[in-house]
Amino acid sequence: MQARDIMVSPVVTVGPHASVKEVAKILLERRISAVPVVDPDNKLLGIVSEGDLMHRAESGTERTYSWWLRLLTGDAEQATDYVRSHSVKVQDIMTQNVATASSETPLSEIAMLLEERQIKRVPIVNREGQLVGTVSRSNLLQAIASAKPKLEVSLSDAAIRKRFFDELKKQPWAHTLTVNATVQDGVVDLWGFAPSTAERTAIRVAAEAISGVQAVNDHLLETPVFVY
Repeated sequence: MQARDIMVSPVVTVGPHASVKEVAKILLERRISAVPVVDPDNKLLGIVSEGDLMHRAESGTERTYSWWLRLLTGDAEQATDYVRSHSVKVQDIMTQNVATASSETPLSEIAMLLEERQIKRVPIVNREGQLVGTVSRSNLLQAIASAKPKLEVSLSDAAIRKRFFDELKKQPWAHTLTVNATVQDGVVDLWGFAPSTAERTAIRVAAEAISGVQAVNDHLLETPVFVY
């Protein structure tokens, strides 16, 4: 799936001259955590999130500096904090270096972007930089919840065993020489050794994900791999 398959469009936006108070109302009324800032041609300029409004003079939550912290903090940083807590227009507080994606971006890349940048949504833009949608964490959850079940194919026990080992051989973390599996009537029994709890769990998950598997019995023992 690609971003276009799950993105929200059209998007609630504001202009750079919108007031901070207006943005706060939009976030509350629309129950969203951020709003993109665009120019008259709908080109993305930045984004304002709840986090950008946490330290504001109106709520008495602006950052304060003790005398020793003022010595350690440069004047430019203190001035920047003043702007973020006292500015009237969103153009002064919006995040300008925004991580974006295209409508053709695979969801796997969107998920990595959300995780690496520790953000909740990614604006989707076209080649001209115009905003065409957004993909949020909740949109990814919606994709999981609405995914159609894979077509179940009845595999023989031998085919299940082969597919299990084929899957393990593709994984760089798997130590296939210390693992064995028996399959009877779709029930997989795992035998042997795994060097860690994480690998033991991953081996079980690999078996459970195979179409036709009815149950997995884990008899694996955990032991350092260098013993073998």
